[in-house]
Amino acid sequence: MKNINVSNVKGVGDALLEKLHMLGIETVLDLVMTFPSRYDHYEVLPLAEVIHDQKATVAGEIVADGVVTFYGKKKSRLTVPVNINGVIVKAIFFNRAFLKKQLIKGEQITLTGKWDQYRQQLTVEHHQLAIKEEDAPIEPVYLLRQVIPSNRFRKLIEQAFSQYEVEITELLPTDYLTEYKLFSRSFAYKQMHFPSDFSHLKQAKRRLIYEELLLFQLKMQALRRYHRERTKGNQKQYEQSTLQMFIDRLSFQLTDAQNKTLQEILGDLAAPHRMHRLLQGDVGSGKTVVASIALYATVLSKQQGALMVPTEILAEQHFQSLSELFEGVLQVELLTGSIKGKKRRALLDDLKAGKVDILIGTHALIQHDVDFKALGLVIIDEQHRFGVNQRKVLREKGMDPDVLFMTATPIPRTLAITAFGDMDVSIIDQMPIGRKPVETFWVKQNMLKRILTFIEKEVNKGHQAYVVTPLIEESDKMDIQNAVDLFQQLSVFYDGRIELDLMHGRLSNDEKDEVMRRFSQNESQVLISTTVVEVGVNVPNATVMVIYDAERFGLSQLHQLRGRVGRSDVQSYCILIADPKGETGKERMRIMTETTDGFELAEYDLKLRGPGDFFGRKQSGLPEFKIADLVEDYRALETARKDAALIIHHDKLTSDPEYQALSQYINDVLTKHEQGFD
Repeated sequence: MKNINVSNVKGVGDALLEKLHMLGIETVLDLVMTFPSRYDHYEVLPLAEVIHDQKATVAGEIVADGVVTFYGKKKSRLTVPVNINGVIVKAIFFNRAFLKKQLIKGEQITLTGKWDQYRQQLTVEHHQLAIKEEDAPIEPVYLLRQVIPSNRFRKLIEQAFSQYEVEITELLPTDYLTEYKLFSRSFAYKQMHFPSDFSHLKQAKRRLIYEELLLFQLKMQALRRYHRERTKGNQKQYEQSTLQMFIDRLSFQLTDAQNKTLQEILGDLAAPHRMHRLLQGDVGSGKTVVASIALYATVLSKQQGALMVPTEILAEQHFQSLSELFEGVLQVELLTGSIKGKKRRALLDDLKAGKVDILIGTHALIQHDVDFKALGLVIIDEQHRFGVNQRKVLREKGMDPDVLFMTATPIPRTLAITAFGDMDVSIIDQMPIGRKPVETFWVKQNMLKRILTFIEKEVNKGHQAYVVTPLIEESDKMDIQNAVDLFQQLSVFYDGRIELDLMHGRLSNDEKDEVMRRFSQNESQVLISTTVVEVGVNVPNATVMVIYDAERFGLSQLHQLRGRVGRSDVQSYCILIADPKGETGKERMRIMTETTDGFELAEYDLKLRGPGDFFGRKQSGLPEFKIADLVEDYRALETARKDAALIIHHDKLTSDPEYQALSQYINDVLTKHEQGFD
């Protein structure tokens, strides 16, 4: 079915084909896997409550056989009289004359359609020979972006099943269908589009959720085995005492969590297979130090290291901190898009000659003319911000270099291990020794003057502050103070006593860089900004973070923003200005004031409402699914993980004919992985 072009479905002409392509539908399988975004289930209403010209669901008894009239070319109208709450209503069915034999006198019927109060008739869209409310019609609603009318799309799917249902290949072995009491794949697909009732719909979803999660886990575990068995790492060999001497000379002591993750990473560097590890750490937990030590171990092994970050600001910050850390010991260089001409050519020559030990940069690191002499370790910070192909190109610049991904999004260990099944996972869940927790306060808008006075006191001590607002555009629906208005308001209040700066999404990258440069060098003391300061910005002198309309931010954003302060041994403060209406919003503000532990916040938010808020998919790099949800379906995910492990361990994919379809799926995955398309 995946190889059958959707143009083969009867009724698909050139115009409709173009619209289907706009929706990303190329094959018949794409079509039947375009599942409804929701299902409407209309409550059965008394006729007296039904509004004229509105869709509604009513129920009654057929009081006489229907009458069919024909008109035009092959068009028909079936009129069936139905007693609804003592009123005889004409139920009108267009172009469904065949229903006359089914809709007979005395039958109880549920009808959904548009009500015409003046003609006392209902134009029927759905009907069911039942009067129970739970059996009222279930109407699938598709997210079609107004490209194709819903009714047309439903008929198209119906036609696709009529022609190609037999082509839907069963992926799951019979043992699994029996053990878990699962629908067949084709029946589950059909129930998703044309549910008999809610019980069948629930079972169809259960089947497809398990299938999706099993395929995901098989992919993760097959890739994990692939990385271990088919990729050779270039084992790092170095004097342990030299590395330990470097660690001992650090101006601070590593936490137990840092030491543990460091040993895991160094163990990978010494292993014969290539490292493929995710390093997770809360904001300010000291991931960069651990990564730096791994880079040093790599250089001691006569190899080079690369650190790739998403923005020039971050690249420059890492360059400054690593240059200071390795001053007089290693040659650290910076490569970004703004480094050009002779300076760039000289840097690339040194890199190729092996004179550069560690190269830090943005996507500029993956340009075709960037060649390393002996790339041994690639560290990718905030890996979800880079495309797969970008990461692949950087890896290929070395001879199977070890790869370490880093993220500051705290994902609970159980979820991380399951979701990132193709990687080893290390977690730094401790803050550096001596670091003072950020004191967090939740206040109302009427406290603004006191907050601004508090900021001025901090600035007079030589410190700096962020003031963050959620939107730049004014919204008619949400009374949110935007960054521009806020800048003007603060300018009036401080009247030149404090140097202010403004940063928002409309500024060019160069303008943003200049604003951040001024702030990082204390040329401006208060930065009014939208959430562009969220990721990785490091200004240790900043001690105050004020967040306007804090209820408009997700917990993850609030936590990341709070992490911009408290980056020194000076006490820092986070002030949440919020007036949430519901109890959930108030609870979120309370939890922010009670804990600064990102993992605790993550666990809380998972229990509250799943990953949508804390792990916005684009923010965390967590996988996206068509039907499954990593949190709501966590038990199914665990079951799928265990089943996938058994399938891989017992080599079922190669030895058992029942697993042929799954085997083909995994072969396709590994082929794409080798070609760099995964």
